Amino acid sequence: MREVHVDLLTELDPGYNATNLLLDRVASAGDRALFSVQRGHRWHDVTANDFLRDARRLATTLIADGLRPGDTVAIISRTRYEWALAEEAIWFAGAISVPIYETSSPYQIEWILRDSGARVVFAEDHEIRANVRKAAATLSESVTVHLFEGAASSDDDLIPSPGLHALLTDEHQIDSAALETARASAGLHDPATMVYTSGTTGRPKGCTMTHANFCLVAHNLAAYMLELLGEKRRTLMFLPLAHVLARAVQQTCIHGGAVIAHSNSTATIAEDMAAVRPGFLLAVPRVFEKIRTTALASAEQIGKAQLFLSAEQTAIAVSRIRDARGRGMPARFPLSLRLKHAFFDRVLYPKLRAVFGGECGYAISGASALNPEVAHFFRGAGIQLVEGYGLTETTAPATVNQAHATRVGTVGRPIPGTSIKIADDGEILIKGIGVFAGYHHNPTATAAAFTDEGYFRSGDMGELDDQGYLRVTGRKKELIVTAGGKNVSPGPMEEMVRAGRIAGQCVVVGENRPFVAALITLDTEELGLWAKSQGLGELTLSQAAEHPQVLAEVQSYVDEANRTVSKAESIRKFQILPTEFTETNGYLTSSLKLKRATVLENHTDQVEALYAR
Repeated sequence: MREVHVDLLTELDPGYNATNLLLDRVASAGDRALFSVQRGHRWHDVTANDFLRDARRLATTLIADGLRPGDTVAIISRTRYEWALAEEAIWFAGAISVPIYETSSPYQIEWILRDSGARVVFAEDHEIRANVRKAAATLSESVTVHLFEGAASSDDDLIPSPGLHALLTDEHQIDSAALETARASAGLHDPATMVYTSGTTGRPKGCTMTHANFCLVAHNLAAYMLELLGEKRRTLMFLPLAHVLARAVQQTCIHGGAVIAHSNSTATIAEDMAAVRPGFLLAVPRVFEKIRTTALASAEQIGKAQLFLSAEQTAIAVSRIRDARGRGMPARFPLSLRLKHAFFDRVLYPKLRAVFGGECGYAISGASALNPEVAHFFRGAGIQLVEGYGLTETTAPATVNQAHATRVGTVGRPIPGTSIKIADDGEILIKGIGVFAGYHHNPTATAAAFTDEGYFRSGDMGELDDQGYLRVTGRKKELIVTAGGKNVSPGPMEEMVRAGRIAGQCVVVGENRPFVAALITLDTEELGLWAKSQGLGELTLSQAAEHPQVLAEVQSYVDEANRTVSKAESIRKFQILPTEFTETNGYLTSSLKLKRATVLENHTDQVEALYAR
């Protein structure tokens, strides 16, 4: 199959905008919880009516301070309730939100403020405000910063403002008619937000997303994913709200009736899940991989590693049979498998489900590739893990598996109102409700991003099966051509190596080389647990990079990846690097995507050594 289309389920009036998602929720269930917010050690429900009241109050203050429809306002903060409130208020004022990752440097902040024109900023705390101050020093205009925590003091280059609490209690006198005029000033096809790409190469580009992008995705995705996102469900949001995926799902929850809680620290996710008890989760593959390896480490500590591995293989086997049945293939559950699964479903799988709060039946994985074995494991253990696919430029979800129609190893079928087409060279082309309006101030890049037929060029390679399920096979620009002329897609192999317990990142190399090789980093946290279980004591990264047992363990991951490809595509050599790839040292983007070009540029000696020996 070369092209597949799924019809739109819901159309919207041209005057509709993102604030209507909230207004509709208030009209249907205004006195019921919309958010769950942590204050101290307790979680408190915020009703849709309460959220609407505060959004209007904050919007009134922004308008009184001079914000006008069409202006841009930046938000720099970790994921938290105030982030959602600030964006809602920006939309009620008729303005455009500009999310910025809280980990961004002053240089990155300066570029986004300059390019977007944002001169009003919501910042989480004084530390982030200090970075905004450094960025603002190079701008010719003053910048106003509103803090979520505390009040701002006076500086030469920033306009002081009270904290968010004070803003919500300001008594600016703007009549409701004026506020409604501002709120209704934007329609479906007007800009709602400007999302800057992660910037794996060069400066990030501002993707202009319209109200139609968010609203049509919310309406259609909620109906399409009713089992996951249905009314009365609760979710814990811990992905960065600066990432378009988190915000697309958040708006879908506002429309669909779900209750949203936020967790802003990876250190407290487990504790927060236990308190919130989400019915579904949105996460990146690394979260599920870490939960699996942590569970294995816990089993090792009490001498139950083999029991865990048996339970894992049982779950995978059960999920594979279900997957085969879903594809219309004959498959049956042997009695021995049923008995083993029933046993583990009493003694082990409930402990795994308890990590998610005990009530999580569904989870959505996005942002990067998910290892099929991990998906099968969680699915067989009672958590339906479905994978989706999209980009910033498609408001995130372009395709997704449905809970009742999942094909593990694929990213599902197009969401309603979306078409997927495979170009002659294998590139995935996308047209539909989530596709953005273009790159801000960059008509050349915008024109290059679309085909003559209006399809967005994803830059990813893929294929469609006979039922229109999409499988992503790699990045178009990352294809490696060896000296022997073999085309190699590094993504799938890197994904399999990365799924290894102590592996951190993997970068496959081999362009114009006689064979394929790899640079591999280690996960320091898992390395420590694994080394202890092996009786190796504490190892530094430098020691581990040369330790025979570590090399043998990583070799097993490489061997597993090599089984999925031909000999010409297999990883013949690898080197473990005595460092980690992080956002701080510049090897990962803010959304944790690998900066391949930076890795290769800074490790030329290591690559040369692979081929010199």
